[in-house]
Amino acid sequence: MAQRAVWLISHEPGTPLCGTVRFSRRYPTVEKRARVFNGESYVPVPEDGPFLKALLFELRLLDDDKDFVESRDSCSHINKTSIYGLPVGGKELWPVVAFLKNGMIYACVPLVEQTLSPRPPLISISGISQGFELLFGIQDFLYLGQKNDTELYTKLSQLPDLLLQACPFGTLLDANLQNSLDSNNFASVTHPQKQPAWKAGIYKGKPQVSISITEKVKSMQYDKQDIADTWQVVGAVTCKCDLEGSMPNVTISLSLPTNGSPLQDILVHPCVTSLDSAILTSSSIDAMDDSAFSGPYKFPLTPPLESFNLCYYTSQVPVPPILGFYQVKEEEIQLKITVNLKLHESVKNNFEFCEAHIPFYNRGPITHVEYKVSFGQLEVFREKSLLIWIIGQKFPKSMEISLSGTVSFGAKSHEKQPFDQICIGGTAYLKLHFRILDYTLTGCYADQHSVQVFASGKPKISTYRKLISSDYYIWNSKAPAPVTYGSLVL
Repeated sequence: MAQRAVWLISHEPGTPLCGTVRFSRRYPTVEKRARVFNGESYVPVPEDGPFLKALLFELRLLDDDKDFVESRDSCSHINKTSIYGLPVGGKELWPVVAFLKNGMIYACVPLVEQTLSPRPPLISISGISQGFELLFGIQDFLYLGQKNDTELYTKLSQLPDLLLQACPFGTLLDANLQNSLDSNNFASVTHPQKQPAWKAGIYKGKPQVSISITEKVKSMQYDKQDIADTWQVVGAVTCKCDLEGSMPNVTISLSLPTNGSPLQDILVHPCVTSLDSAILTSSSIDAMDDSAFSGPYKFPLTPPLESFNLCYYTSQVPVPPILGFYQVKEEEIQLKITVNLKLHESVKNNFEFCEAHIPFYNRGPITHVEYKVSFGQLEVFREKSLLIWIIGQKFPKSMEISLSGTVSFGAKSHEKQPFDQICIGGTAYLKLHFRILDYTLTGCYADQHSVQVFASGKPKISTYRKLISSDYYIWNSKAPAPVTYGSLVL
């Protein structure tokens, strides 16, 4: 299990190269082993420039990359593993582990200890799991607790020295780089307890468990009798378990209040060791009834070192958090708009932010706006033909707000003005953007006292919750609603 090379690449759309190599490390001793093991199928690791161009092309991250490419885009080349083959000098460099997170591309080339022709199955290449472990460890080191770009640059400058100790000669000893930085106390390559193949190192330091629940609510509202409004909640539970020992055991429980909405379509991480059958059989396809399983949802697991998504779920909440009405009427050379929004009484009235974006497609720039707003303030982006209603952090006591006015437009310019094939004529929408911290629409929460940890030391347990809007649209009630466009297919 070893790596031939590692890269960190910042994705920079709009620049000539669309990216910059922020860090790279090659391991010549591992490269010599690759030449021996791979034989005639050996492909050398290229320099940073050619590698950057080939990787961005494969990931479709080049600005001018809009054409269909048979070798990359055909249905027979659908990639679900974050493992790629890159064209290099008329040959293909494989396997390359790569993924994009927070504007940074993490990539490495694992050593394959056999010939590459024919390609061996991925499960037989132990260096791939170690590569993921290393990249996730670097990601956690760079972004956990990061407050600004200066801190990111500082951490990038520390990487060369840290990898000398955490990953000497391309072999990962400890994926927790922060632990290496704090104590210089690295895990031994020999462990008294059997080490699982997917876990390349062990943690040394203060035990702590972090659990974050993020729910995204989608909605399509039409205010029409013949078309039903639709909405759905999609949730993700992210965990980070810093626990000593090669195989610590943890049980995390998710709970719902008495009036909470049951979780459905639950998908769990492979580290979960067992599940109640009621959790697996709860499906959104089945009709909701009083017998639906409403928790607690217990997940016994053996956590990996890096942050991981414990589970995903959906839920059918009874009402959307914000009910809306949007109407657009064309009067001579201007549009008359009316917007009414109502926050449901059960929703926490404390937003991190809340905005309503009102775009006007296929028209010229905004030349004049007259409006009356009952709450918040309106910002006008004339060249973008966009109104943004900044509602703020709270709705008023009535929970209802309104906006009305008229908008006039200048001559249309196809080069500068926004264009949309759906929003033609009276077909228009308003899109809500909001976030509420320490709140979930289902009521789902992780109780700190219900987390069971079977490892040395008493861990610090932290829990977080937030609700975020995602594809939250309110359509013009006076126009035919684009039903297919409004489908909530996940």
